Amino acid sequence: MKRELDGIVIQMHSAGISYTDAVKQFKKRYILEVLSRHKGNQCKAAEELGMHRNTLSRTLAELDLDTTQIRSGMRRPPTSERLRLQSVVNAR
Repeated sequence: MKRELDGIVIQMHSAGISYTDAVKQFKKRYILEVLSRHKGNQCKAAEELGMHRNTLSRTLAELDLDTTQIRSGMRRPPTSERLRLQSVVNAR
C-alpha cells in the first residue's frame, strides 16, 4: 500500500496539484468510502472516523459533498415497489 500511495503522491505532485487540493481530494474520497460502507449513516461513519457527527456534517459541507445520493442509492425501494417486484418474481 505504501508503494501505491507513493506513486499517487508522485503523480499528483508532477501534475502540479497543490497540497491543499490533494488533501481535499483525499478527505472527500476517504469520507465517501466510509459513508458508503455505513449506507450513508453519518452517526456510524463519524464514529468510525473518530469524530463527532456534527464535525462530519460540517466537513461534508466544507467539501461540498451531498450525501443524499449515497443515502438514496442504498435505501431499500419503497414497500409498494418491493411488493411489485416480489409479485413479478413469484409469477415466474
